[in-house]
Amino acid sequence: MDPRLSVIKKRFENVKKIIAVSGGKGGIGKSLTASTLSLCLTRHSRRTGLLDLDFCGPSTHVILGLDGVYPEEERGIVPPEIHGIKYMSIVPFTGSHPSPLRGGEVSNAIIEILAVTRWGPLEYLIIDMPPGTGDTVLDVIRLIGKSEFLLVTTPSAVALAVMKRELIMLKELDVPVMGVLLNMKLKDKTAVAEEIAGLKVPFLGSIDFDYALEEALGNPEKLLKTNFARQLNQTVCSRLLPEGGRAS
Repeated sequence: MDPRLSVIKKRFENVKKIIAVSGGKGGIGKSLTASTLSLCLTRHSRRTGLLDLDFCGPSTHVILGLDGVYPEEERGIVPPEIHGIKYMSIVPFTGSHPSPLRGGEVSNAIIEILAVTRWGPLEYLIIDMPPGTGDTVLDVIRLIGKSEFLLVTTPSAVALAVMKRELIMLKELDVPVMGVLLNMKLKDKTAVAEEIAGLKVPFLGSIDFDYALEEALGNPEKLLKTNFARQLNQTVCSRLLPEGGRAS
């Protein structure tokens, strides 16, 4: 029995809500959604953490403009608080070097980062998931029992098909699904929205393709002023903050 498994449960004792941002396909905006959602929640005075579990292609640090930020060691690892977010990623340990993990190495790395990270009291922990429905997704479900999934897709038939497969798996494993978010909408996609609505999970809404978004990456203040952030606040944050976003 791996002793780290019992430690993991203690690490999340004071975390009220854990949301894994997933969707199966790469390039659909999972990292951007996770990062911006974390920023939005902190602006509503919510104690929020962000965990980047995309070991092979981490990008939340780029989106948030984090450079030279490192956790502290104190009976484990204490995540640094940046822009009001408690942040953890593999990047402080690997730098710009790749992390070519596979098989059991992935699970071991996930167990290690979950076991050593001391989040402390949080209202929300947002997890940026990697593409696919393999080891990382299954490990999060197995190791963090109280997590729920926010699924992201785009109007692309390919992205929608991949998201559906992940949704089927989550339902079979009886994992809570917060809902589906349609990202990068270029035009009226009523048919896509209706198709998502037919999946018997909440349809959170649509976010238009934001042509100005790229210029805001790396600058959280500019990012929060984008149409993307505004629509994410309306579609997702509003559901997490039913009292209208008043500070707790």
